Amino acid sequence: MIEEIRARLSQEVQDLNHELHVVLPETLKKAIELGDLRENADYQAALERQRFIGARLNHLRDRLSKLSSIDLQKIPRDEVGLGSIVTVLDLETKDREVFELVIADLMDLDAGHISVSSPLGRALLGLKVGEETGVQLPFGTRRLKLEKLQTIHEQVSEDLGG
Repeated sequence: MIEEIRARLSQEVQDLNHELHVVLPETLKKAIELGDLRENADYQAALERQRFIGARLNHLRDRLSKLSSIDLQKIPRDEVGLGSIVTVLDLETKDREVFELVIADLMDLDAGHISVSSPLGRALLGLKVGEETGVQLPFGTRRLKLEKLQTIHEQVSEDLGG
């Protein structure tokens, strides 16, 4: 999972660098050729995009740096942590849901991902099978019981054929 995130972020950095150093200079050059820059919407939009890309690149480089510091050996093997796939039972509705706890950069709600930094993600972190937790969400409090847990270590083991 960490390598997938790193690859995705690195590709975005590469794409943004191309836009910043190839596409935007050409756009700015064409806008400058049109004359009066104070009222030139293309020029203003290109400058705004340039500022956005700079900020996004700083954010991505920070995320990549933090990814490098994640030590998989420190992620628990018997409780919910980063990369865990969990099945929870809503104690009120009796509905079962499956979530995968990921960092925000890998979020895909359609795939059942939740961020470890979200209220639900934080409530699940550290739980062991059979334990219950409550989480305050905008629409009310949910009581959940952890029924099944597959940690990132078990997933890596399965991926390696073990």
